Amino acid sequence: MKLAVIKETKVPERRVALSPDVVKLLTRSGFTCGIESGAGEASGFYDSAYEQVGGLIFPDKAAMLADTDVLLKVNAPTIEEVELLREGSALISFLYAYTVPELVDLLVRRNISAFAMDAVPRISRAQKMDALSSQANLGGYKAVLLAANALGKLFPLMMTAAGTITPARVLIFGAGVAGLQAVATAKRLGAVVEVTDVRPETKEQVESLGGRFLEVQAEGVQTEGGYAREVSAEYLQKQKELISKHIAEADIVITTALVIGKKAPLLVTEEMVQSMKPGSVIVDMAVESGGNCALSEFNQTVVKHGVTIVGEANLPALVPVNASELYAKNISTLLLHLADKDDFKWELEEEITKGSLITYQGQLVHQFTKDILAKTV
Repeated sequence: MKLAVIKETKVPERRVALSPDVVKLLTRSGFTCGIESGAGEASGFYDSAYEQVGGLIFPDKAAMLADTDVLLKVNAPTIEEVELLREGSALISFLYAYTVPELVDLLVRRNISAFAMDAVPRISRAQKMDALSSQANLGGYKAVLLAANALGKLFPLMMTAAGTITPARVLIFGAGVAGLQAVATAKRLGAVVEVTDVRPETKEQVESLGGRFLEVQAEGVQTEGGYAREVSAEYLQKQKELISKHIAEADIVITTALVIGKKAPLLVTEEMVQSMKPGSVIVDMAVESGGNCALSEFNQTVVKHGVTIVGEANLPALVPVNASELYAKNISTLLLHLADKDDFKWELEEEITKGSLITYQGQLVHQFTKDILAKTV
């Protein structure tokens, strides 16, 4: 099977789908790995590194895609990239298919089988394929560093001859992979960390990392695959009341809350921002899905009411070397589960295959995507 890796065109993006180490693994497994010239440069992987491990460098993207069996990408392909693929080929990438109906229609029309990295089931045997977690982990780490850089004070307690410096207070919304990494990173830097999450079962994880869990006493929380699916109005009101006091005392607020298939919930209102201390910092990790903060701006860092609000949409891309290395292992593990060097296995009822396969043989086959797109018609 011929694999193809191309330059990511989404802005800002510095990651690449395969690292040279993983190209070496796949080449030894019998795959042919084509790499668009310069595809890995932003991640520190030059063409020569790929060539040394058996990768084939193509200066002409169109020619490579016309003769490939599987396109491997980080982000969803563009319409133009899909049109360059030969009919009947396959695609593996982040897709978020329910947000790109036109792209899904084109994949169906061109009989391209698409697997979504964001749809890989979050089960124990798929952990090595879980790109959502690997990238969110790096994002949570980087969010704390961005906040620390923007904050005009130190994180740790310091006792000096000139006086005592009190530790920074960090409030984190969401105790998923990104939130927990943010807790761990902020604690390592010496901050006092508080966390709120709609899932009470995350309390133990937060406390094991040294954070304080702010618990809301209310019913109406539904979760699926580790994500919140629905939160009651009663819960949101009680959470707002609880958080109002803590957010006014925080030096840094990091928001990570996402609801699968829906716009990110609004957690930090303009009124809350106004209550924060001048010089405080908010990092909105959900800005690409609409944002958890009412005042965050996509891919912009702004100052409003004396508070710096960081709306960086692609935090993993700020650490492209590690992000690409981890993603390459995720996507190659999924590929090796789905296929061998000759063809895909097409075990359509197997849990990982069924969960991640979006389009197949000219049809949209992913039920969750079908349901979401049906509601938007």
